[in-house]
Amino acid sequence: MKKKKKILLFCDPGIDDSLAIMYALLHPHLEVVGIVSSYGNVAQEQATNNVAYLLHLAGREDVPVIGGAKGPLSGEFTVFYPEIHGPEGLGPISPPDIIVGELLNFDRIFEIIERYEGELTIVEVGRQTALAIAYILGEEHMGKVKDFFIMGGAFLVPGNVTPVAEANFHGDPIAANLILNKAKNVTVVPLNVTSDAIVTKEMVDYITAYEYNPFTPLIKPIFDYYADAYSELIPGLNGAPLHDVVTLAALTQPQLVNYIHRSVTVQILERTRGQSVGDFRPGWEAEPSEVLHRIGMVLDFEMFFRDFLNVMTRSLHDQ
Repeated sequence: MKKKKKILLFCDPGIDDSLAIMYALLHPHLEVVGIVSSYGNVAQEQATNNVAYLLHLAGREDVPVIGGAKGPLSGEFTVFYPEIHGPEGLGPISPPDIIVGELLNFDRIFEIIERYEGELTIVEVGRQTALAIAYILGEEHMGKVKDFFIMGGAFLVPGNVTPVAEANFHGDPIAANLILNKAKNVTVVPLNVTSDAIVTKEMVDYITAYEYNPFTPLIKPIFDYYADAYSELIPGLNGAPLHDVVTLAALTQPQLVNYIHRSVTVQILERTRGQSVGDFRPGWEAEPSEVLHRIGMVLDFEMFFRDFLNVMTRSLHDQ
């Protein structure tokens, strides 16, 4: 039997984050050992309630929920996106107030890392603020993480919040730079990969034709809301990209994404804020391996959708 990959998930649900949480809990080869909820698509308090709601549906209240960041390191005002994710982050769904048994203190992150030293993957699909704070407060612990998968950046394609910047890196470029500077074994899954993971309403209709698990009734209304929002943003787009799900899928399927290795930095000046920078010039000379990041470049969409279909139609009892 294939050994499960242990993941500590940093997120800000949000529709695509919520689908990623469902995917992670249903995946037979992933073991979610904790979730860190932060601001981003919605305020931190709402993100935490959304996490608790999804864990409640799954009967997985055993998964620790850790309070992450409430705003960026710069202290700037945070802009939320209700037109994309809905006023409470789940599209048209107003989730009930689910009481988290205990919203755990930030130190639990370090306890989880110590417990799973050398075998834990941190997956970050939101702003990198909480992850940066973890480095500021406990860098000696962070070196014991096996690897990092980060959804962020945009290489050789336009951004999605400015012409040059993707939302996660733009939301806190100081934090993103800190992570890229300090973390080891980093895989960056950027917009040029995730924007190709376009799932259509017809695909979701197929996935939700039968109630396979407690998430099934939730998938269609939240996805339809998300897809309708994208149709306004990008006229003619038939569906919506699942940025955060791709990041988790890339962890479980090494052949899903083609990669190159470059050193990545993030711009912090206002005009280029959040722009991800790597050297893609012909004749590039390799830098020391310890400063290189693995950057996703091309997605195998057919492989992605087969995997998404198989995972989202699983029962929670099929683990």
